[in-house]
Amino acid sequence: MSQAPLAVGVAGVGSLGFHHARHYGALAESRLAGVYDTRAERAREVAGELNTRAFDSLEALLAEVEALSIVVPTPQHHDVAMAALRAGRHILVEKPLAATIAEAEAMVAEARRRGLVLQTGHIERFNRAVRAAAPHIDGPKYIESDRVAPFVIRGSDVAVTLDLMIHDLDLVLSFMRAKVADVRASGIGVLSRSVDIATARIEFEGGAVANLTASRLARERVRKVRIFQPTGYLSLDLAAGTGEFLRLKRDEVMKVMLSGGTPDLGKVVETVPLDAPEGDALRLELQSFIRAVRGEERTAVSGEEGLEALRLAFRVMEAMGNVQ
Repeated sequence: MSQAPLAVGVAGVGSLGFHHARHYGALAESRLAGVYDTRAERAREVAGELNTRAFDSLEALLAEVEALSIVVPTPQHHDVAMAALRAGRHILVEKPLAATIAEAEAMVAEARRRGLVLQTGHIERFNRAVRAAAPHIDGPKYIESDRVAPFVIRGSDVAVTLDLMIHDLDLVLSFMRAKVADVRASGIGVLSRSVDIATARIEFEGGAVANLTASRLARERVRKVRIFQPTGYLSLDLAAGTGEFLRLKRDEVMKVMLSGGTPDLGKVVETVPLDAPEGDALRLELQSFIRAVRGEERTAVSGEEGLEALRLAFRVMEAMGNVQ
């Protein structure tokens, strides 16, 4: 017997929050009970377009839902999340989890104490290229990531480390699964009062290294990740959702080593196509949240994982002498 659709709401219906609400309204697993935004006119506009209800207060929305997407500006994450958790509601909080580590720690502790789902909106975990690469990632030794985008006002209230780089910090942590040993970084602000372009070198226990670049000063968007590991090299284009795995033929490599010959790349490497089912990353993320709330699977990106990514982001900012 199928379960009744989960009653969900969205707090904050700007450009991204609108898409949260749109997907909830279209999914069979959920029922969009309503939306709330501090801009009442915007909430009414979205509610009208999606045939749902605009609530006049967060408290009123919380009274009608079982779960909530929180898509308000980062400085407001903590207050909205704590109100939802204290009302007994499961929450999905857009990245970064909070504006400060202390706020994120309080949110994680409250969710744990009440036995509620707290999922962090690290959407790149659901990127088609990442999903396709996941079965092949095995003990990376070196990772490079480049994430650049044009400047937009949305997100510029925090450093590019929290706005953009945190996506890749989360991915690197999920790929490496090792403790961070050292962080070196540099960054500058150009169009905002905070850092707009940053680079970071992260060393892990065991010797693995990740080099990350993030910028919101580019003309075009680029989101690429390259992973080097003992079994070969993975190249991922997150913007396109594509990638390839150049896998070493261990037997051929051994033959070349024993013969003392020069490796022929065409003979010692095979190209493994990376493929995963198509699917809108946000839709997949919301479906995973619903299943976690229902107890059907573990939380895809837990509050604890969101907290770890945030801690690493602040270590990066501290390394560059900027903690704003």
